[in-house]
Amino acid sequence: MTSHAVRWYSSFYWRIGISFVVFVIVVLVGQSLMVGYARANGAFAPGNPNAAAAAIAAELGTALASDPELDLAAFLSRRLPAPSPSTHVVMADGRVASRSAQPLRADIERQARAMLAAKAPEAAPGDQPTGPVVTAPVQVNGRLAGMVLLPPPPPRGLLANVGELLSLPGTLVLFAVTAIAALVIFAPARNRLRELERAAERFGAGESSTRAPAHGRDEIAHVATAFNHMAADLEQRTDALRISDQLRRQMLADISHELRTPLTTMRGYLDTLDMPEIVLDEDKRRRYVDTARRETIRLERIVSDLLELARFENGVAAIAPRVVAIERVFAGVARRFERDAAAANVTIRTRVDPAADQIVADPDRLDQAISNLVANALRHTPAGGTVDLDATVGDDGCRIAVLDSGRGIEPEHLAHVFERFYKVDASRTSGLVGSGLGLSIAKAIVERHGGTIAVTSQPGRTAFVITLPQS
Repeated sequence: MTSHAVRWYSSFYWRIGISFVVFVIVVLVGQSLMVGYARANGAFAPGNPNAAAAAIAAELGTALASDPELDLAAFLSRRLPAPSPSTHVVMADGRVASRSAQPLRADIERQARAMLAAKAPEAAPGDQPTGPVVTAPVQVNGRLAGMVLLPPPPPRGLLANVGELLSLPGTLVLFAVTAIAALVIFAPARNRLRELERAAERFGAGESSTRAPAHGRDEIAHVATAFNHMAADLEQRTDALRISDQLRRQMLADISHELRTPLTTMRGYLDTLDMPEIVLDEDKRRRYVDTARRETIRLERIVSDLLELARFENGVAAIAPRVVAIERVFAGVARRFERDAAAANVTIRTRVDPAADQIVADPDRLDQAISNLVANALRHTPAGGTVDLDATVGDDGCRIAVLDSGRGIEPEHLAHVFERFYKVDASRTSGLVGSGLGLSIAKAIVERHGGTIAVTSQPGRTAFVITLPQS
């Protein structure tokens, strides 16, 4: 399984980062709107106190020109709705009016009166620094009639301003927006991680078919995909182990059965020969001994074939490929089975395509594989039939075919003919007995050469075809 890098726009981490930045921007925009609304409703001082003082002084000068006895306090109350910055008016005629919770400090008033009288202000004992005082002259008919004073506000910290802005509704709105943002950003990832966790728990509990949702292209989807690949691989391995265990048990049962038959026969005849109360003539005794000997040879052949098959399947059986004349291999196999073929009244024929005369293979192992196929063909070919050995060259390599004219193999048996000890219908055999491993060994030899073996069958024609790759 190959690993693919996550695109930045699909990355779970990038989505969290971008969502956080967007959330911060939304909060800042919302805060700006709240501050603007608060300023518009007088929650904060005007942005330019000099302009505000000048505007008040101008309006007051116009009002005094029309009404010299104007109520200054009433004017300030109308002009400055609460809450508003501290505003004071000091008139040259001695009147003082304020729009403030705190009275005008005496030192500031004394300095303002000195300025109205065109005198230098004089400091008095106990005066404190006044700080920046915003002033604006009140002009009435072209003369200085008074001054508008905006003393500096009392010092306030940043937290006081923030606390004034973040009232209970504002705080609740901020918490609500934060909760919504958290749900939008993290809830989908949390749900997907929980689904992955539940899938892992079910898989660990033995539900091997469990798979995790793998939608999306981010890191969580990649983890889910990796988990699904792992689960599928483990499920395949578990199935393979289960099948392997079944095959192992079946093989042990088959081996036990195949070994028990000759052992039981040998024991029966040997026990009979060992009974002193049974008197056997020489011919019967010789027949019993010959039977026990044949069963011993059969048992030895089964054990030898099992060891040979195990070596091939474990990859430890050595092969020595070289250039081989296939016609010589066919001739050797035909001579080996000449007597068995004659006894069964079966004709063995060979044909070699000139292009296939020289092939690359291990001659001894190839001879063994073809001999096993011929022995199998003789067992299933009735009297008067033929067994043909044919060698040709195709696009995929050299093809060696062993064909017989028997009744054929039923379709339900074709998929199992190369299994150990697999028995086709016993009525098809001619009475010759094999170890039940010949076809399995032939298949192992061919695969050890890097080739393949296949079988096709129909009534009157069964063909085992070996294909060996050639350089």
